[in-house]
Order: sequence, then structure tokens, then C-alpha cells
Amino acid sequence: MYYSEFTVTTQEVPGEISLCLTITGCPIHCKGCHSPYLWKPGSGQLLTDRLYHDLLERYQGQASCVLFMGGEWHPKELAHKLEEAKSMGYNTCLYTGKDKLDSQITRQLTWVKYGPWKSEKGGLDSHGTNQRFIKVATNELLNHLFIKNKNVKTYRITGKKEN
Repeated sequence: MYYSEFTVTTQEVPGEISLCLTITGCPIHCKGCHSPYLWKPGSGQLLTDRLYHDLLERYQGQASCVLFMGGEWHPKELAHKLEEAKSMGYNTCLYTGKDKLDSQITRQLTWVKYGPWKSEKGGLDSHGTNQRFIKVATNELLNHLFIKNKNVKTYRITGKKEN
């Protein structure tokens, strides 16, 4: 399994500080995909077990979740990596363009975002999206966590009101 980038993010999984790995070789090829460079198999850097374990150790106690952006096309390897993250106390999440997953992956997930990108429907922050953010243990739909409350005022670090 190869990855394009590694980031630490607070926006993809509500309430979590996530170690995010963007996996290359995506076979789904959603129309309007914002990352078609991720379609090429074998591009990026090899995500070795050692490199992955070192990342988990380095952020243990600071981050709370491991998030894979793709990778479900490597079911056995992804399930193994998710299982390792869980064994080290992390929650786990997968963003997939599919509507169903291999059960060996699902068993290792705390959350999953299902559904291909459809630009006319928008992402998780859109009421009309086709995508679903699910808590796996309860099958609870959590899309509402991504919808901004238009009645809440937000402020920039400068302290000025944002429209």
C-alpha cells in the first residue's frame, strides 16, 4: 500500500485529532474528483509496517484517531493497519467512495464515510449529500456533525466577526 501524504487533522472526524493517511491507487475514479493524482497505483511512498508503527508511536497520547483516505482496495493490509491502531488505543476511520466494505475492514473501524464524490450533491457539509458518515458499532448516521449552524457566529483569530 502506497500513500501520497500524511497530515494531522481536526476537521475530518468530529471531536478527534486524526492521523490522516491518503492512500494512492484509487480505482473508483469519481467524476469531478479533486485528487485524480491519487488514481495511479504505486505512486507516492510505500507505507511499510515499520513506518506506520513509528507514526503511531510518535503521536500516541496526542492524536486520538487514525484516518485512512482510501485503501479499501487493499482489504487485508488495511484491516491489519487498522487493527494495529486500535491495539494502541486509537479510534479508526475510513473515507471510502464505496457504499459497502469488506467485513474484515469494517470490524476494525470506529467510523466510516461511505459514498462516492458527486459534485452536484456536495460533501458531508451539505444537506443533499449522498455521502454518509456512520458510527460503525451502532450504525448511527452522524452527518449532522458536519452541518454548520447558520445561527452561530464564528470569529477569526483576530477577534473580528466573520460573515
